[in-house]
Amino acid sequence: MTFKIFTLGCKVNTYESNVMKDLLINNGFIESDIADIYIINTCTVTNTADNKSMKLIRRMRKENPNSIIVVCGCMVQNKKADIKEADIIIGNIGKSKIVDYINEYLNTKNKQININNLDDIPFESMILNNFNKTRAFVKIQDGCNNFCSYCVIPYVRGNVRSKEKEDILTEITNLINNGHKEIVLTGIHTGNYGDSNYDFAQLLNDIVRIKGLERLRISSIEVTELNDRVLDVIKNNNILVDHMHIPLQSGSNSVLIRMNRKYDKEYFIDKINKIRSIRPSISITTDVIVGFPRETIEEFNETIDTIKKINFSKLHVFPYSKRDGTKASLMDNQIDDVTKKNRAKSLIELSKELEINYMNKFINQEVIFIPEMVKDEYIIGHTGNYLQIKTKGCMKDINKDIKVKIKNIEYPYLIGERIKDTN
Repeated sequence: MTFKIFTLGCKVNTYESNVMKDLLINNGFIESDIADIYIINTCTVTNTADNKSMKLIRRMRKENPNSIIVVCGCMVQNKKADIKEADIIIGNIGKSKIVDYINEYLNTKNKQININNLDDIPFESMILNNFNKTRAFVKIQDGCNNFCSYCVIPYVRGNVRSKEKEDILTEITNLINNGHKEIVLTGIHTGNYGDSNYDFAQLLNDIVRIKGLERLRISSIEVTELNDRVLDVIKNNNILVDHMHIPLQSGSNSVLIRMNRKYDKEYFIDKINKIRSIRPSISITTDVIVGFPRETIEEFNETIDTIKKINFSKLHVFPYSKRDGTKASLMDNQIDDVTKKNRAKSLIELSKELEINYMNKFINQEVIFIPEMVKDEYIIGHTGNYLQIKTKGCMKDINKDIKVKIKNIEYPYLIGERIKDTN
């Protein structure tokens, strides 16, 4: 039988979709654009994510009335009652049993529903040997205990739990042996990996010692998790790339309090300064939410001021999305959509300005990047600090270390002149 997987949302979902793909192929299923089975791995982080997920589910059912529709992931966990079109429904536990659910449905033709309670559950073991991108994601952690006032994710991903270190090290070793040069550590709350006996800093120390690993990237990490021991690993290991994604969410202290974030802007700025003292050229990107309940123009301007002071290299901007069941959804003075849209537009424009300012630092500099795709006789890929590079090349250059001298900017790319192959 044939299958196709659609993935919405974050890197964790992308990883889990790759696990399901691996399991299906290893059990004789064939990947195809026209399929007997359509699997939709959903996201629920915003209303937009919900709408995209539901629209895709309904379209797949309408266009493929005789196919098996599988719906899984965060939206299922959050809004299971809304899903009428699926034959198999799986929450955020059980994706590793995708083959069993499909076989059970084929044998019985009975609708399969598996939505577990996520209170105090163990980590669901998933391991990949290959990934469908140059950069291989490795999920090391799941769940979140932070309960930021705007966020539904702790309710749909459950308690914090971590993958066994031996499984992580084995998985990374296998991925490297199968040709992956860069590993991206991902999770719902990645830096909260482990416990008092073995924590995130110790895991990083063990990973950077794995033979053949060229780059290690942390997908996202909370500023409060960048303790001195983690910073010491970053300082002393060049395998950890010159890029970190650290969510700010707001640059206004009063908004941060309403969000139930665990820091103020002064703490955030001090930590960024400390990171730059050990990695001067590091690229630091962030997430920002605009239009949070009661956000005044003064608080919004304070956020702009904080962003400029920190001098991020890129912003990911999100208009606040009201999520039922969260504390923020019950707050008064909800901001209207027009104001949120205008504030988001201002920050997106600021983000482009910050990004180009950072890119300009590399004009006439030599950099190494790993090509991920070919387009119109150009190879395109990322440097360690996540600059997008474009230079002349072909398919044989994919996943190799390519050295270029940066000549100019064609946003969002830096255009490089090839110097030599480093392989």
